[in-house]
Amino acid sequence: MAEGQRRLVCVSNRVGPLSDEGKAGGLAVGLSDALKRRGGLWFGWSGNTSEEGTFSEAVTEVQDDVAMTTIDMNKEELEGFYLHYANRSLWPLLHYRLDLAEFDRQSDRIYRSVNQRFAARLAPLLHEDDLVWVHDYHFFYLGSELRQCGFKGRIGFFLHIPFCPPEIFTALPASHDIVRAMLAYDVIGFQTDTDRRNFVGFCVRELGGEKLPGHRVRVGDREVVAKAFPIGIDAPGYARFAVSPEAGEHEEMLRDMAGERLQIVGVDRMDYSKGLVERFKGFERLLEDYPENRGKVQFLQVAPLSRSELDAYVELRRELEELAGHINGRFATLDWTPIQIMTRGFTRRALAGIYRAARVCLVTPLRDGMNLVAKEFVAAQDPDDPGVLVLSRFAGARAELEDYALVVNPYSTDDVARALQRALTMPFDERSRRWEGMREAVFAGTSDIWCNTFIAELEGTAAPDPAPA
Repeated sequence: MAEGQRRLVCVSNRVGPLSDEGKAGGLAVGLSDALKRRGGLWFGWSGNTSEEGTFSEAVTEVQDDVAMTTIDMNKEELEGFYLHYANRSLWPLLHYRLDLAEFDRQSDRIYRSVNQRFAARLAPLLHEDDLVWVHDYHFFYLGSELRQCGFKGRIGFFLHIPFCPPEIFTALPASHDIVRAMLAYDVIGFQTDTDRRNFVGFCVRELGGEKLPGHRVRVGDREVVAKAFPIGIDAPGYARFAVSPEAGEHEEMLRDMAGERLQIVGVDRMDYSKGLVERFKGFERLLEDYPENRGKVQFLQVAPLSRSELDAYVELRRELEELAGHINGRFATLDWTPIQIMTRGFTRRALAGIYRAARVCLVTPLRDGMNLVAKEFVAAQDPDDPGVLVLSRFAGARAELEDYALVVNPYSTDDVARALQRALTMPFDERSRRWEGMREAVFAGTSDIWCNTFIAELEGTAAPDPAPA
């Protein structure tokens, strides 16, 4: 940590890993990259349950300039806070899936209680001049609870997933309580301007707030910054991953498996927000409408299991496996299996090699905060033979990549099939031009820039912004 620099304290549900060897998701990758550069404290859940739960003894691990401190939850806290309220109520709702959202008073109570307990455990570890940066939908109340504990320093919040329109969010019984609690933060960050507008719209329409110049909103006597800070990746680091021995091994394996066939890949957690069913149907439509691709292309979907104890995810896995079997049964030959689905995870280096071997990457979520797979695919490409990105119009990454990716409506199988056909037949000059444009955007919006931009806003040192539209 540089002399005179305030300590950064990050809070998220899960902590680590700091190593780039793991299979970490977007939030962990973004925070680990940020903390390794700046140093500080990372606080959150240990991933373990114990009888003591949030009263358990804190465990701290130190790596270089980063301390990682964790506490347990008990089974009731895990069930009510994480499995139910966070992932059965908030996750589907914020992804616009009101049809899948479940609400009950008990899990709401436990969610609030866990936020209070995490704040109570964190507060004694804080210095008065710390910058506290709270992450994601697990901890909407944490800033307000830290204020109740007496912390008067700067607190920021970043939401890594979408924020749905006010007319959807109001279905949550605690919607007013959550947004009022969020106003305890000094800076509230979102992936896209659409998410920011939805939040500000709720403040204005539901809480009688006022939209102010400079990405600010006032509700009662609280005035906060609400702004989009699109998250990035460590683009130079990921480009190095793509030429590492582990990446090379996986690239070679995939090329050997595909032979002369062109490779399409998708890499997503097993989640209904990712549009996997619609994606498989789009690939099936490609084989129907453009039969010249039969035997000439191969589709690999990497889909590590996610929240596999929830009914919606069990059903999704069953549907995907049945659909893959249907497509293979319909089109496969003795020497060609059109689609392969893998539910195991890969390291980031291995994935870089898989991306590099692909002619097309399908990133077609039905709704996503950002989707860093799109950016990782771009960073991993071979300049001498770059692949094509097919990107959902509902991914946050669209705002930065839409001029060069092939943007599709993931609900339209015809649209996906047409984009796949265009990508598979795209000449080298166009592939190269599009990739160079995306590469420039990805390298101009790295995780380091994301971190520094948010912290500058939290410290009050960012340049003033014009009034939002």
